[in-house]
Amino acid sequence: MESSFSFGVILAILAFLIIATNALVAVAVLLSIHKNDGVGLCFTLNLAVADTLIGVAISGLVADQLSSSAQTTQKTLCSLRMAFVTSSAAASVLTVMLIAFDRYLAIKQPLRYFQIMSGLVAGACIAGLWLLSYLVGFLPLGVSIFQQTTYQGPCTFFAVFHPRFVLTLSCAGFFPAMLLFVFFYCDMLKIASMHRLQIQKMELAGTLAGAYRPPRYASDFKAVRTVSVLIGSFTLSWSPFLVTSIVQVACQECYLYKVLEQYLWLLGVGNSLLNPLIYAYWQKEVRLQLYHMALGAKKGLTSLLRLLTTRNGGSERPRENSCHIITVSNSELDG
Repeated sequence: MESSFSFGVILAILAFLIIATNALVAVAVLLSIHKNDGVGLCFTLNLAVADTLIGVAISGLVADQLSSSAQTTQKTLCSLRMAFVTSSAAASVLTVMLIAFDRYLAIKQPLRYFQIMSGLVAGACIAGLWLLSYLVGFLPLGVSIFQQTTYQGPCTFFAVFHPRFVLTLSCAGFFPAMLLFVFFYCDMLKIASMHRLQIQKMELAGTLAGAYRPPRYASDFKAVRTVSVLIGSFTLSWSPFLVTSIVQVACQECYLYKVLEQYLWLLGVGNSLLNPLIYAYWQKEVRLQLYHMALGAKKGLTSLLRLLTTRNGGSERPRENSCHIITVSNSELDG
């Protein structure tokens, strides 16, 4: 019971941080889109929305973990909750893949990028992404082999979903996505290296000043760096949970559910807290917008404090003036 309560407290704190940070980044991205009208920022906004939904989904599990009553959540309700968590997590992972592909396309086809990745194409990609995410998340509810035969509570992922479901997701989604990430990274690194060699040759030929770097080189380098951080965060967050789930399927005698549900699952969900921090730091538009929002909040707070101070001072001055008038009048009368 004490272990379940501690897990519920950690889950509550994590849910609050995920919702707060992603909501803040979502507002900053919305303001940036209003100013810049960038397609890439739409994908970042979608990532913030997906991660916010993960925070909302896991917050629904907090009450079960903190509750001291013996009554457990019904299996159908628990299955729906876990399907919602899985759908939101799938949307987050797929959006990360979409952002990586968007950056890859931007440096692979720089002249045709805005023709290929138009607003209509971006909207279709996001709509298809959410449709696929909910199909994946609610798949166990329609496929009996992905469900646990018995349910005793409390409501946890493996209380209703069989590890075979995670095995299927790993083989059909996670590992192919990792190979795709590595391909994007290697190809972008190759393109950036080629551009660097071209710049060095031009410098040796005397056609470029040594201190000057074309903006294209800088954007290529930043794209490679962003994708490398993205791949590292995604891999470190989700691979322990997925690999251990595969071990659980292969070794039926091994009872790894507690480690999976209370540690590795939280690590994977924690990726939704890392995503807004990564993009808030690495993406210049979002970083500047957050800075302006902080300045605006500071100015608003200063103005509010100044207004309150002025009101308090204004209410005290008439009393001082009235006392002064009375004193003068009395002195004049004595004279």
